[in-house]
Order: sequence, then structure tokens, then C-alpha cells
Amino acid sequence: MRLAYIGLGSNLQEPLHQVQQAITELAQLPKTQFIAKSRFYKSQAIGPDQPDFVNAVVLIRTELEPIMLLDELQAIEQIHQRKREMHWGPRTLDLDILLYDNKTIQLPRLSVPHPFLTQRAFVLYPLLDITPELVLPDDNRKLSDFLVNCTDQIIQPLSLE
Repeated sequence: MRLAYIGLGSNLQEPLHQVQQAITELAQLPKTQFIAKSRFYKSQAIGPDQPDFVNAVVLIRTELEPIMLLDELQAIEQIHQRKREMHWGPRTLDLDILLYDNKTIQLPRLSVPHPFLTQRAFVLYPLLDITPELVLPDDNRKLSDFLVNCTDQIIQPLSLE
């Protein structure tokens, strides 16, 4: 079994509901065990003018190999009617493999760690909610050290009360 951190984001069609539903679906993946989830965050969209995002991260333990996991994530995105019309555009659901065990993966369809992981507050804060001492594979730098790169990004935890 491998540990994998999955980033979730949505800014269309009730984003909080989209992310909550996707977390339920991730917990039902074959050969996978749900371990933990972060708080939910509201973040300003990067890219063209669009609504704010709701983001979170989940930690799973899985027997699925990275590409099989990616296929499962993209199937969930399709259930949520994800459309890939523009780079960094609005979306009903975005699921990304942020980290997969302590591996570095470079394939045509998949790069792990996620290429923008250290530059995005909406990824770093939720990751650190789950594992505050998390370090990058083959690097040993703490993810918390990268928060300095994100001081200009607007992000806030959502209160669900």
C-alpha cells in the first residue's frame, strides 16, 4: 500500500458540495483506504477572471499504481462533468495527485510531486493541515518552507458552521 495526497478544487456548480462529494467518492476507490482530509479553503482563482475556488486535500492509502489512480481520479472528474476548455479555467472538479509515496514520477500524463505544489497556497495549507512536517521526496525540504512563495495569494479556511 502506498500513501497518496490528492488535491481537490472546484469553482462551479456549488463548489463546496462538489468537493465534499468527491471526497466521498475517493473513499470508495478500489484497493484504497481513506486516511484523512484537510479543512476546506476558499482561494482566489489563478488564471482568467472566474469565481473563487473551494480546495482541500485528502490522504489515502492505495494499492493502485500511479497511472491507475490517475485514471480513477479522471473518471470521478467526468462524473462531475469536468470540461477541459481552457488552461487554468473554471471547473466543476479538479483532482490532482500531489504526492505518491516518496516517489518522483515523470510520465507524459503525470508528474509527481505536482509541478506547482510548492507555489500554490491552496495546495500547501491543506497538505500541512494533514501532515505538518511533510517534506518533498528526494529533497528533504519541509513544505512549510515554501509558504513564503505564496504570501500574495488570497486563501482562507471555510467555516462550515
